[in-house]
Amino acid sequence: MTWLIVGLIVFLGVHSVRAVAPAWRDAMVARLGEGSWKGLYSLISLAGLVLLVWGYAQARPDAPVFYESPIWTRHIVIVLMWIAMVLLVAAYVPTGHIKKRIKHPMITAVKVWALAHLLANGDLATIVLCLAVLGWAVFVRIAEKRGGDPVFESVSVTGDIIAVVAGSVVTLWFVLQLHELLIGVSPV
Repeated sequence: MTWLIVGLIVFLGVHSVRAVAPAWRDAMVARLGEGSWKGLYSLISLAGLVLLVWGYAQARPDAPVFYESPIWTRHIVIVLMWIAMVLLVAAYVPTGHIKKRIKHPMITAVKVWALAHLLANGDLATIVLCLAVLGWAVFVRIAEKRGGDPVFESVSVTGDIIAVVAGSVVTLWFVLQLHELLIGVSPV
């Protein structure tokens, strides 16, 4: 569990710099240059992600189980994950009505992912991981709101179509193959 927590601190910590210390971040970008800052940020993020994934894999087999989800929650989890994938794609495609309405679809996708996995898994490792990520997403969204929500001038339904189609395809791939390949557990 220790490496999971260390990984969470590193990964979520570096992803909190803009919200917690924007002036320090701006000073570092000015000092190092945009490219070097992004490189350093990416290396620290990757190190945190590796520690988090490795720590989770180490902690999960021995983690105490606090609850067993009923079998029918799998359907809810799959629908929630579909929503999360659509939101995730919407964050990176041309602005559509989804992005305009949600404002920060990536952060919302992370919240939905965490909630879905809390519904599906009652072991301590998953609870720690998902509550930490969910708490971080709520915190970052509040910080983003204080800074002012983005304003999208032009909106195209094309972005929505891409988000729904690509999000649906990725969800199907995860459900039918990728989740088991990467995580070792089939969601169906």
